[in-house]
Amino acid sequence: MSEKTPVDFWFDPLCPWAWMTSRWVLEVEKVRDIKVHWHVMSLAVLNEDKLDDLPEDYRELLSTKAWGPVRVVIAAQEEHGQEVLGDLYTALGTRIHNQEQGPGKDTVAAALKDAGLPESLMDHWDTTPYEPQLRASHKEGIDKVGQEVGTPVIAVPGADGGQLAFFGPVVTPAPKGEDAAKLWDGTLAVASVPGFYEIKRTRTKGPDFSNL
Repeated sequence: MSEKTPVDFWFDPLCPWAWMTSRWVLEVEKVRDIKVHWHVMSLAVLNEDKLDDLPEDYRELLSTKAWGPVRVVIAAQEEHGQEVLGDLYTALGTRIHNQEQGPGKDTVAAALKDAGLPESLMDHWDTTPYEPQLRASHKEGIDKVGQEVGTPVIAVPGADGGQLAFFGPVVTPAPKGEDAAKLWDGTLAVASVPGFYEIKRTRTKGPDFSNL
């Protein structure tokens, strides 16, 4: 039996578009021979040197809601192993996005319970000794694609033995079945072209979680 292709996926649970992409990748896992490995990144870290250039409402979001959830997630990783991140991200995303509970303390505490993790991890909400690990995980992902993007970052083995990495894709709703596979195959095809950087068009609708 051939070994599954590893797919590294960096997420911030705050981002609805990363959540959408993550559900698509899990759908791809059903129809292509891949295995997803989850990593945390941080929109707060990504934007901490850009705050003066951001809209006021986004600055407020980053300062009041972005740090707590990723601190709890990195603490879960460090204390219970990286393998808990998939279930924890599913629990967080389901509550934050699908159920529109938002990324507050009560939501994250409930998600920990959903994932079978101790509520004591909430002690890391305001500060955590694992901030160096959070920043290192973020840097590992963002260094693969550059500073002009956000979450998610996906990395797969490249033809040259290194990793092929890209931001996105940004898609809604999350494709299912063979449609998910077609998008995966196409994304890898364009991302593997040397010198290829971007395909983009204006978003005409927000994230659609109705089929998740």
